[in-house]
Amino acid sequence: MSAPDKAAGQAAGRVASVMQEDRVFPPPAEFARQARIGSLEDYRRLYDEARNDLDGFWDARARALPWTTPYTKVLDWKPPHARWFVDGKINASACCLDHQIATGKGDKTALVWVGEPTGERREFTYKQLQAEVCRVAAGLQKLGIKPGEVVSIYMPRTPELVIAMLACARIGAVHSVIFGGFSSEAIADRNQDAQAVAVITADGGWRRGAQLPLKKLSTRP
Repeated sequence: MSAPDKAAGQAAGRVASVMQEDRVFPPPAEFARQARIGSLEDYRRLYDEARNDLDGFWDARARALPWTTPYTKVLDWKPPHARWFVDGKINASACCLDHQIATGKGDKTALVWVGEPTGERREFTYKQLQAEVCRVAAGLQKLGIKPGEVVSIYMPRTPELVIAMLACARIGAVHSVIFGGFSSEAIADRNQDAQAVAVITADGGWRRGAQLPLKKLSTRP
């Protein structure tokens, strides 16, 4: 951008920019072949389908999910408020696990984890992950946690973190993930603001090569 053009832009109250990016980075052919939407044309067809028949588009996709209570209406739109899948009830944990098992994927890999610092590797099939989630969900219920109550999750990036999230969803509890780098005071503030009734944590965990004493931090001194 020339000096006169830059000065004119600033004079007009606009933020001048000297950055212009016109390059295109197409994905590898093998990646594109495995994509659900393999091209811009495929995306445009989906977009046009949704634009021309909004209710029909989402109804066709939602009906494939395992609804606990079927919805009576796809969309109740009263601007500025929108209610999707009116009267319907669904469970995220059942969608992620039970539905996959019911469709024949029970013995397929659902979760792969590689940890710090040794590169330890753990894998779970959908059936194995479901068993762990159900075990934790039963434990939460035994503690008296009810649907709608908030459970804070202050854990390292391990499979147990995913299991805890899915276990909360399974019993209808709300999970609140707390960043592992927060101080005990910040953790306490977030638990208080969320009105959490329980905290799921671990003795410690690894983050960028350093050990974090999570359990100690989760308890205010």
